Order: sequence, then structure tokens, then C-alpha cells
Amino acid sequence: MQARLLIPKIKKLYDKYMEYDADQLKKETLDLGFESRTHGNIEALVARGFALVRAASMRELQMAHYDVQLTGGLAMCRGHVAEMRTGEGKTLTATLPMFVRALAGEGALLATSNDYLAYRDAMWMKPVYNLLGLSIGVIQTEMSREQRRESYKCDITYGTMKEFGFDFLRDHAARREQQQRDFYYGGASGGVAQSPMAVSVHRKPHFILIDEADSILIDDARTPLIISSAGDDSSQQQETSLYQWSADSAPKFEEDLHYWYDRERRKVDLTPEGTALVRETVKPRDLAGIGLLQMYDFIERAIQVYRDYKTDRDYVVRDGEIVIVDEATGRISEGRRWSRGIHQAIEAKEHVKVSVDTATHAKITVQSFVSRFPHMAGMTGTAWTSVREFKKIYGMGVSVIPTNRKPQRIELPIKYAPTEEEKLQQIAVDVKEIHELGRPILIGTRSIAKSEIVSNVLRQIGVQHDVLNARQIEREAEIVENAGQKSRVTVATNMAGRGTDIKIDDEVRELGGLHVIGTEMHESSRIDQQLFGRCGRQGDPGSVQLYICAEDKLLESAFGKQKADRIRKTAKIRGRRYWIRLFEKAQNKVESQHYRSRKILMFNEKQLAKSQREMGLDPILDNFE
Repeated sequence: MQARLLIPKIKKLYDKYMEYDADQLKKETLDLGFESRTHGNIEALVARGFALVRAASMRELQMAHYDVQLTGGLAMCRGHVAEMRTGEGKTLTATLPMFVRALAGEGALLATSNDYLAYRDAMWMKPVYNLLGLSIGVIQTEMSREQRRESYKCDITYGTMKEFGFDFLRDHAARREQQQRDFYYGGASGGVAQSPMAVSVHRKPHFILIDEADSILIDDARTPLIISSAGDDSSQQQETSLYQWSADSAPKFEEDLHYWYDRERRKVDLTPEGTALVRETVKPRDLAGIGLLQMYDFIERAIQVYRDYKTDRDYVVRDGEIVIVDEATGRISEGRRWSRGIHQAIEAKEHVKVSVDTATHAKITVQSFVSRFPHMAGMTGTAWTSVREFKKIYGMGVSVIPTNRKPQRIELPIKYAPTEEEKLQQIAVDVKEIHELGRPILIGTRSIAKSEIVSNVLRQIGVQHDVLNARQIEREAEIVENAGQKSRVTVATNMAGRGTDIKIDDEVRELGGLHVIGTEMHESSRIDQQLFGRCGRQGDPGSVQLYICAEDKLLESAFGKQKADRIRKTAKIRGRRYWIRLFEKAQNKVESQHYRSRKILMFNEKQLAKSQREMGLDPILDNFE
């Protein structure tokens, strides 16, 4: 049934349920649960289920779902990704599909981007679920296995995709160990074999709802979830030395002379001149006995790291360790590591301890993990531009949900400057002018390093401001809470682009609302739109302004350094419209490259898993990297 026909029915039932007491609401939930377990027809449960949740929300939170939220909930119940603009209440909307899917009694998971949001949303919505007789759990990084098991036993469980995935890997390893023990020793006690599921914390996969679905399912799809175990340390010192020698040697190698670079596959291949340079480069004594082929492999990896992985953009060095920064969200990716030696090559580049004493114990991609759920849905503020990828890779449609109130956000024309210095001067002039009007300003940057450069520029012109990046994560809630206040200026990485709701008061509305500045175009238009979506929430006024310059890194990502340098020679000759078209073309090209690389990854993972199964191996546990 279409949403416009279903909504009046939901509202009529809502009026009825508002007259029920708590016991009657719980009884209605039990009746729906019985129906769900008997016939499993979701469509038959939606009207009553949504009306129950709406009534419970009104009683406990004094919030009744808007029509557009009911429409979004229906889309998610049907397995779609619901695109809902920022401020439209995705957290409340999620209670609708979570409740309906949890009625089957098989558990429902909601995956968010970080522990803070998982805990905040779970505690916020807990009274709604509890009033209807459903239990709710939340997974946090510091929890023990037993605590996690109790949380997964609940009807509804909130957590991060990372924690859900790591728990799945640990369960998989624990079940194998249990099966081996039962095979050799006839069971843990008394010769009675224990069920493999008894050692797991997860329940059997049933339904997962993914918040910020484009970030988790698309941007993070190329980075697998890995847990490590102790490896063979017999050649640890030699391998450490090889990583360090390769990292120190990488700057000597020039593109097109010593190596070719495939941008689509992000792969380095040495030329004959490059292999000659490897042979000629002085090597430490402890590399005696290392074969040339292995040296070529390590040098190619070191070159890739030297040119593609940048500190304070892709990672930070914290307490002597390399910690990944997710560009799409600007957040620290705790517990994640790059595979195939990339992480160790970065450690050598940054001269921190090289962690070669670990081996891959279990590994799974996000794509492979979510494909185990028979029912899946998503929600985000930016999905339509990736509609083809959601459909082709995950089999999910995208439903664009209208806003509750007419948007008033003004998108100002893109501004162009020939150089980075001129662009920053232009931003500084505009910030000072808008700041003097009393409007709050949010300035978005692509990396930690860029946020600190912009901060220095503002300091020089005497504009007080806050900086929000992965180094100030403990102040995130405070900075975001104040970012919409009069005359407030906030410089932020993409941490401020997702999962944040910047509210403004009536005085700021009269001044024109929040002004958002993008200091450069991202490799994905979705990330730009996430930043711009911080203003103009729920019909509020606001404006956005994007700045570009010929020195921006997007040109190199799309066309390569040599072609980008040739183009930049015309920086002061060609006009603004030419550069805008060029940047849009570059962004489309990089997005297409990333899409193809994700398709290749998925194909390769499927082929590898198929081959491993044919050989009687486990694709998750039997890794030979």
C-alpha cells in the first residue's frame, strides 16, 4: 500500500491507541508479535505497528512522527535506503522499522557510525520501546563478551557497524575452536558436544538498519574488518628493517621514470629504471638474503604509501601508533587497520614501531557481513547520487523522502581563486564580513591539517573560533551544541558533516541562519552535500558557499600530478566557469573510479571465497596474507 493511503489509517489507529493504558499497549504488541511469527507478512503489521510507536513516542517523548517520517519508516520496512535531509528526525523515524522488524522475536540491529551516537540514540528512544514491552541493548567498545551477549539478547540492539562486525568475527573464530574441541575431546564436559551457537554473542542474523548508510556501505566498503593474532616472529627484525628501508627509499622514485601508477586500482608498478634503482640503493646488512622480488614488492608498497597516504588526512600518529581517520566522517576509526602491509608501511614512514608481529586471524568486508542479513534497510541524508550502487551491490532501492517544511537554504555561486593562498584570503574576507553581521559560520575542511591552517588564518584576522577535528573529539558535543549561536565561528573536518544537528535560535533566524563554507570540493559529492546539510534544517534559513582553487588536490586525484600541473599553468588565464566545470568533471571521474574499485573488490572477494569453499577452507578464518 502506498504511503499516502496508509498514513490516514495510521493516524486513525494512533487516536485509538492514545486512549490505551500501558498494559493495553503491551498486549497489542504481543498480539502483533504473534502475527509476525505466524505469517511474517510485514505489510499487514505496518499500520498498527507504526500507530503504536507513534502513540508511545507521544507519551514518552512528547513527539509524534510527522507524515514524512511515517513515509521514511515505510520505505525502510520495505528494505529501502531512505534519503532524509538533516534535521528531519532520522533517529525518531528509525523506531518505526526497528519496532516492526523486532516483532518477529529474532532481534533487530541498528548500526551507527560511532559509540557516542549509538548510546545517545539508544537511551533517547529506550522509553518508547520499553512502553511497548520491548527490551533494548547497546554495544560499546569497552564491553566484555558477556555484556555483549546480554545486549544482543535484547529485542533491539544499537551499536556501530565496526563492533557488530568484530563480534561476528570473534564468534566465528570461537565456533571453530569449539567444534575442534568437540571433535578431539568429545565435548567440553562429560563427552557432550556443545552447540556452536552457545559460544557466540550474536544471534542469528535477522534485520539490520544502517544509519549513514552511504558512509558505511559505500565509503567504508573498501576497508575490511580484521582481527589479528600473534604471528611467526622468527624473521620479525628483518621484516621491520625491510619496511624501514623501503619507507626511507620511496622518495627517490619518480613517477613515469621509476614507476607507473594506476589511479583506478591505486597500484604502483616499477619500471626497468625503477628496478635498477632498487638494486643500486644501499641496503642495511640485515637485509642480506632477502630476494629482489620481495624488495620490489616492499618498495612498490612504500611508494604507494608515500604518495597516497597523508598524515592528518588519512591517519594521525597517537601515542606512538597509527590511527586511521575516516575521510567521509572525519572521525578516528578505532581498532581498524589497513591490510596487505599498508599499515606497517605507514608505521615505517612515520618512524613509529612497526607492528609486524601480527597475522590476520579473521577478516570480513562490510559488504560480506551485511549480506548475511535476510532483511536490511538504511537511512542517510545523501543516497540518491549512489542509487545505482545501492541497487547493484546491495539490492536496495533508494526512496527520497520530502522535507516536513519547505527548505530555505540558499546555495551561493562557487568562488574560484588561482592559488591556495588567494583562496584562504578570500575565505578570511568573507568570514569577517559575515561574522560582523552576527551570523554563525561553519567552515568545513577535508583534513585535520587543513582545519589547522584555516584556524591560523582566522587567528591572524582576529576572529575567535572553535576547531573540531579528531584531535578535539572529547569536546565534540560542546562545540556542536554551541555552533549555531550568534557570532559563533567553527572550523571542522567532516566530523561536523554527519550525525550532527546544529540548532539556531530566533535571533539567528532573523539574521539569516547558519552560513556554511566548504573550503574545497571533496572526492565525493555526497560528502559536500552532508556538509551543506548542516544548515537550513526543518525550514530554517541558511546559506552555503563552496571555494575552489587550481591547487586543490582533487585535480591530482582525478587526472594525475603531471596533467594537473599542466592544467594549473592556466590558473590565471582561464575563467571561473571553466574551473567549475573542470572540478565537477574531476569529482565525477574520481567517484566513478571508486565505484569501479568497489565492484572489483566485491568480485574478487566473491571469487576468493568461492575458491576457498571449494577447497574446504573458511573464507573468513583461512587468510594467507
